[in-house]
Amino acid sequence: MNSHQSVKSLFFFFLCISVSLTVELTFELPDNAKECFYEEIESGTDFTVEFQVVTGGHYDIDFELIAPNKEVLYREVKKQYDSFSKKADVRGVYAACFSNEFSTFSHKLVYVDWQVGTEDPLPGLGEHLTAMTQMESSSHSLHENLNKVVDYQTHHRLRESQGRKRAEDLNERVFLWAVGETVAIIVILIGQVVILRNFFSEKKPSQMMFS
Repeated sequence: MNSHQSVKSLFFFFLCISVSLTVELTFELPDNAKECFYEEIESGTDFTVEFQVVTGGHYDIDFELIAPNKEVLYREVKKQYDSFSKKADVRGVYAACFSNEFSTFSHKLVYVDWQVGTEDPLPGLGEHLTAMTQMESSSHSLHENLNKVVDYQTHHRLRESQGRKRAEDLNERVFLWAVGETVAIIVILIGQVVILRNFFSEKKPSQMMFS
């Protein structure tokens, strides 16, 4: 996620690596709404669904994963973030559903990472009959570390967006509080001036006769 984009923007990242399919997306989930995403998975394929609420309300949503036979494989209520991994028992379309139906006014920004299958090893290292050379071992280690760097960057960008949104909300509240205090001071000042003028203003003779 680009740190210069608004956290309310809707954007998608699709990354396909050989037989491994990784779908990353960030979407806005309105209040009293439910969104589902679907993926066709072959039987015996490993998959992982990870999500995190970036902004909105108390940073919580309901989540459930539904198998093609309508069986609920996983369900969590009011979670900020979670991860679920499983091997597909049957072939078909699996549904990952996110619900904000319990919220009446708070929109949520949700990040989802859905990984299907396993990533192929580097060329030449899949069926290595002999011990890897130092170059091959270094390449394999570098490949794994780069994958970790990508994951760390994603999570740090999410935390940065979350912190920026909180800072913007706090700044807005401080601004409104300052405006309220300024208005209150002006009203009190005007009231004091009016009262003091009434105290020291001279009464006309006709007003003194009836006072």
